[in-house]
Amino acid sequence: MKGFEPNFDKNDNGAGFNIKDVKEPNLYRDLFPYSEIPKVKFDGELVPIDLPEDIWITDTTFRDGQQSMTPFKVEQIVRLFNYLHELDNNSGIIRQTEFFTYTNRDIKALEKCMSLGYEFPQITTWIRANKDELARVKELGVKETGMLMSCSDYHIFKKLKLNRNEAFNKYIDVVEKSLEYGIVPRIHLEDITRADFFGFVVPFVNKLMELSKESKIQIKIRACDTLGMGVSYASTALPRSIQKIINGLRIYCNVPQSSLEWHGHNDFYNVVSGSTTAWLYGCSSVNTTLLGIGERTGNCPLEAMVMEYGQIKGNTKNMNLHVITEVADYFSKTMGYDIPIRTPFVGSDFNVTRAGIHADGMLKDEEIYNIFDTNKILDRPIVVAVNEYSGLAGITAWINTYFKLSGDDKISKRDERVAELRDWVESQYENGRTSAISNKELELVVKRTFTELMYVEGSCVGYNK
Repeated sequence: MKGFEPNFDKNDNGAGFNIKDVKEPNLYRDLFPYSEIPKVKFDGELVPIDLPEDIWITDTTFRDGQQSMTPFKVEQIVRLFNYLHELDNNSGIIRQTEFFTYTNRDIKALEKCMSLGYEFPQITTWIRANKDELARVKELGVKETGMLMSCSDYHIFKKLKLNRNEAFNKYIDVVEKSLEYGIVPRIHLEDITRADFFGFVVPFVNKLMELSKESKIQIKIRACDTLGMGVSYASTALPRSIQKIINGLRIYCNVPQSSLEWHGHNDFYNVVSGSTTAWLYGCSSVNTTLLGIGERTGNCPLEAMVMEYGQIKGNTKNMNLHVITEVADYFSKTMGYDIPIRTPFVGSDFNVTRAGIHADGMLKDEEIYNIFDTNKILDRPIVVAVNEYSGLAGITAWINTYFKLSGDDKISKRDERVAELRDWVESQYENGRTSAISNKELELVVKRTFTELMYVEGSCVGYNK
């Protein structure tokens, strides 16, 4: 497989990849001026697509996701863990999830989930590069743990107050202890999209791969796009190029595809495309959270990557995608989480149409304006909302979808009673109404007008439940 050429400084002999210690941190001020929007630099070099045969999803809802919300209750963590298992449905697509180990609540939830004995998702933990925290993982009997190991000079110099060699030695010391315990280390290379790739990342990961060979325990690498700086444009230069980060870890560090993972954030709206790019260029695993919850703008939504997986691989094996809708309902109704209504796949309006012209198309064939059979795949029938712009087509579509009418039972937009309803709707807005007409309100009016529907049960789904 082809790689790109390392961009060594002129005074670097390029003989190898040793830690390039520096007195002052390399903050890439040409790319990250801070007082301005970050810049994207292009170097003209391309790397080839290298999609792994086997790709999968990991989850950090109980770790990175939970940091952005009120701490989950034990029963909520167990319920969400069960949802992950039910969604995966023993397909192995949702391969792992990770837990904190800091509070009694965290540990109780972890132990309850472990006691369920599921194959998927596998339970892992997350710790800082700290031997005391590692000892706690050993006591809990967890077989793999993530370890936070910051790799950019922003973090090494400014946060840890170390130099590169000091950080390197600190990290390796903890990794060696993990291998001694027989715990698989998953190295979280924090802030890799602002790191000196050949000056720190490559020599550090090369050392990790040496330790893997010696111990016969395969160390995993999670490339963390901590501030969402990674971009997927062709010919983007390091450190922001997702393609070159994944390709470089493969070519210059010999990390197996199955041991590579991408962790993205959505600060620049790139988290889904960035995660998919990581898959396409040789990374087997992408890290996600349910509904994309997480710090600042959030992590990569798990449900989005399920859909990306289905498009790339042509199927979702035996996953139960109806569980995505159940998860959204649980977050909304039980956990009090406000899901933006237009969020793809889980928002209340994601398959709602208000435009009359769209409704007219849906009257002819719902496939014209629906992304896929949302009723079959997600247990979310299409919904038409009625407002001042709906017209005859919109009102007719609402009646047929709400009352689940098909074949000869369908109402035609040429039915004179539909015109009566349109006049009623228009009068509402002429008299100053500004809100959409709720399903329940419209149901009562329709049943008075279409008496044959008086005893037909309506379906309050999607919009204005």
